[in-house]
Amino acid sequence: MLSGVASVMVMPCAALAQPTAVVRGLPDFTDLVDQVGPSVVNIRTVEKASGRTNASGVDEEMLEFFRRFGVPIPNLPRQQRPSKPQQDEEAQPRGVGSGFILTADGFVMTNAHVVEGADEVIVTLPDKREFKARIVGADKRTDVAVVKIEATGLPAVKVGDVSRLRVGEWVMAIGSPFGLENTVTAGIVSAKQRDTGDYLPFIQTDVAINPGNSGGPLINMRGEVVGINSQIYSRSGGFMGISFAIPMDEAMRVSEQLRASGKVTRGRIGVQIGQVTKDVAESIGLGKAQGALVTGVEGGSPADKAGVEAGDIITRFDGKPIEKVADLPRLVGNTKPGSKSTVTVFRRGASRDLGITIAEIEADKPAAKVAEREEKPKASAAAQQVGLSVADLADAQKKELKIKGGVAVVTATDAAARAGLREGDIILSIANTEVSGVKEFESVLAKLDKSKPINVLYRRGEWAQYALIRPGR
Repeated sequence: MLSGVASVMVMPCAALAQPTAVVRGLPDFTDLVDQVGPSVVNIRTVEKASGRTNASGVDEEMLEFFRRFGVPIPNLPRQQRPSKPQQDEEAQPRGVGSGFILTADGFVMTNAHVVEGADEVIVTLPDKREFKARIVGADKRTDVAVVKIEATGLPAVKVGDVSRLRVGEWVMAIGSPFGLENTVTAGIVSAKQRDTGDYLPFIQTDVAINPGNSGGPLINMRGEVVGINSQIYSRSGGFMGISFAIPMDEAMRVSEQLRASGKVTRGRIGVQIGQVTKDVAESIGLGKAQGALVTGVEGGSPADKAGVEAGDIITRFDGKPIEKVADLPRLVGNTKPGSKSTVTVFRRGASRDLGITIAEIEADKPAAKVAEREEKPKASAAAQQVGLSVADLADAQKKELKIKGGVAVVTATDAAARAGLREGDIILSIANTEVSGVKEFESVLAKLDKSKPINVLYRRGEWAQYALIRPGR
């Protein structure tokens, strides 16, 4: 090698032809802020004085957030005047939140928890105009609320298509964290379809969201609102890198009902449901873990009238697949009460369609207490092979439990105990076969291969579920 001449490595042509990663610069959010910023509002709420406010009239929880993060408290004088005794009926500041203009004639969307308990709602526009707002309606289940201000010609947001939202794409938030109005933060979509509630598949982001951001918009790079910032995961009370937004398609469905009637009506069918595990799915012949396991059916409910039974796996609702347990309440809840629908259930190795009339959701009823047996009938010897001692049910017990058959667990040891069974459980079926009493239970059990897991559908209290007994372990 000649002195002073750098050596050059020659790469094969094939290596040079390989595609290289595209390098993209960071996005510029300035145009988005100019576009959407005028539509984002600050929301202050006022309520009658209570123990939650201190001598200065500022909410104690909000003050704690300010102290924790060392943020100056907006609109609070440096020196407080001597406080006067507060009268119960005197209005006091309650908190701050965010919102955005939904229509040009003054409908504003925010979170239900922002306006909950407020006696007065004040909306401040970016141009500093203030309006007293009327609460049109609020839905706690989805945490969506709509308020109305008397104004026209307002800059309304553009609603985006949530189905086009992709994990990894940039999004932006505008709101009033800790009362600091018109604060802009940005990040990416971390995940979609996060199950943190019965009726909402949340959008997860790493956009900085803090108290006061609630109700503000989550905006994509096209300047469209795709969600309402609602929750954060936090151990400190402040942002920790995980925040959740209500998908805008769900929020719009709720807001349409709120604007039309001031409330939201949802469908119900009257079942208690649980997750279908992989082991249970394989043991009952379902194949893969899908659907919603019916653990209980409310007497006289639409499901009861349609013939849905505890132990059924609901795999479809109106033809739409139920991939996970949370899908069912969302689909049923979005169905208009009084509608005729179809549920597909998987029962003892076969699927069947059941017609059902949707009822309107109501407050949860407390579970009825199941009467205890007056005495323990004679136990079965055959069931001891799997660690069970069972007995026949009295007719009075069957009537009380509203079941046709089954056997009562007197004792559960070894494999049965490891599977989670215990005294007092009612076994309804074994290996996909219903049992009417001890004799039938023994007959079915005697024919089973004890080296393989045995699926047992049992009832505990009001609800039914599956267990897998593994005698060989």
